[in-house]
Amino acid sequence: MDQFTLNLLFVGASFALYIGIAIWARAGSTSEFYAAGRGVHPVTNGMATAADWMSAASFISMAGLIAFTGYDNSSFLMGWTGGYVLLALLLAPYLRKFGKFTVSEFIGDRFYSSTARMVAVICLLVASITYVIGQMQGVGIAFGRFLEIDAFWGLLIGSCVVFAYAVFGGMKGVTYTQVAQYCVLITAYTIPAVFISLQLTGNPIPALGLFGSTESGEPLLVKLNQIVTDLGFAEYTAAHGSTINMVLFTLSLMIGTAGLPHVIMRFFTVPKVSDARWSAGWTLVFIALLYLTAPAVGAMARLNISELMWPNGTSGEAVSVEQIETDPDYAWMATWQKTGLLGWEDKNGDGKIQYYNDQNADLQAKAAENGWEGNELTNFNRDILVLANPEIASLPGWVIGLVAAGGLAAALSTAAGLLLAISSAVSHDLLKGQLTPNMSEKSELLAARVSMAAAIVVAVLLGLNPPGFAAQTVALAFGLAAASIFPALMMGIFSTRINNAGAVAGMLAGLVVTLLYIFLHKGWFFIPDTNSFTDADPLLGPIKSTSFGAIGAAVNFAVAYFVSGMTKETPQEIKDLVESVRIPRGAGVSVEGH
Repeated sequence: MDQFTLNLLFVGASFALYIGIAIWARAGSTSEFYAAGRGVHPVTNGMATAADWMSAASFISMAGLIAFTGYDNSSFLMGWTGGYVLLALLLAPYLRKFGKFTVSEFIGDRFYSSTARMVAVICLLVASITYVIGQMQGVGIAFGRFLEIDAFWGLLIGSCVVFAYAVFGGMKGVTYTQVAQYCVLITAYTIPAVFISLQLTGNPIPALGLFGSTESGEPLLVKLNQIVTDLGFAEYTAAHGSTINMVLFTLSLMIGTAGLPHVIMRFFTVPKVSDARWSAGWTLVFIALLYLTAPAVGAMARLNISELMWPNGTSGEAVSVEQIETDPDYAWMATWQKTGLLGWEDKNGDGKIQYYNDQNADLQAKAAENGWEGNELTNFNRDILVLANPEIASLPGWVIGLVAAGGLAAALSTAAGLLLAISSAVSHDLLKGQLTPNMSEKSELLAARVSMAAAIVVAVLLGLNPPGFAAQTVALAFGLAAASIFPALMMGIFSTRINNAGAVAGMLAGLVVTLLYIFLHKGWFFIPDTNSFTDADPLLGPIKSTSFGAIGAAVNFAVAYFVSGMTKETPQEIKDLVESVRIPRGAGVSVEGH
């Protein structure tokens, strides 16, 4: 059976499973659409949340960024994982006890202001739409490769699949679909990693293989460091960026995690307040299975790619064009070339494809001596690495098909969660909460589905030309959530001093300064150009746009406290409400209100 047929079988079977679950668990009420009827078991919710969380950025993009940068991009792992600890300790149980459907509803009630609720809706939409761009980008890349079509058509097909199961299933359907998607994606991620770890180190546990030795007896990371430095790149295991920027980036990802609406919504689906904390704990367990494997996947893939491009070692010659065209070990390159995400050019006509860092002084001299005309691997999109990894390592065809299904499961699960958060904000907070408060439940359910369909269209349009690799685009969304939503939630739960004016001013200040920094840094005022999405020249010292969310959050806190101090004190009934949310008494009892 050929590879294309295998891909269709694995992907088709997984899609049939998702759509079947969505039909079986179709939402019949607003409670089921927004919160799955508040009847999801903590373990089930933990698995669904993990799938919701481990998006295209985690499955498809993160290992690729780690592979090509090394130690510095470990902050993706630290930030995203640490954020769940904050969520479990500081937000999840209190928000569940408050008993509302959406984050915006909590902010509106806590700050006794429809304006605060609307500002929260705006912040939610900006962060969620930015996030969903990265997911749709991952969908397009995965579909494009495994259906052997352009990524544009892959994006359109993926959007139709999301529409089929998310619009009708709502939170109830999405929850059980995400459980299935977690099983698919974690299997698809770990099996190739086990194969590759065995190939390179003889150790079946990738996380241990990363620190093991290769067949030659040389430690894997030592060997990788030697190869990449020979090619003129920075040492893989060394820090070569700004420590300040790395700390701020990690912090932005952490508090952004704790402020993402589509993640927080998952904790509204459990029966009891205590279940919210247990859900967060189980989520960490399920996430750890992938996040402990990702660094090994990145390092081993980088080693395999480097050795493929220089089959006789860096002291020999680069791979020949003829070998790429005829050798089965290089067939993956021609396949990925069709997607437009991988490209090469024999610039000097020597029949070789030299892959090296042409900014290195020693290699510039070597290039001049040998007649090289710059790096001839002209395009290697980081987002293809995990999906291409089984092919690069010449693994069996069924493993490649499984990875196809896993990559799509990761992107689609998070896309569905984000679209649900967007539709809930529009239908429940904007339409039902403000514009048409007398709307019937049936009309609200229809509005939720229509708004989700509209959000899919917007996501597709923006996903056609994203502002960076999937994980970078997602990092911007985390920064926006960190700067706008997280501080409002924290102050809403733990401070009775912050009033409605302070909350509104803080959210707007945090959102605006962060957006301005991103736009000014990127020059992204009109249609973004993916090639211009770099962090070469930060505007504020070494601080990149993806790290600015932590500063935006500090601005939010400062403005909120300042404005609250200058305006009318919070009413006593709101202070009592805040205190009641924090009281642990009754945490084991099912609560529908607050």
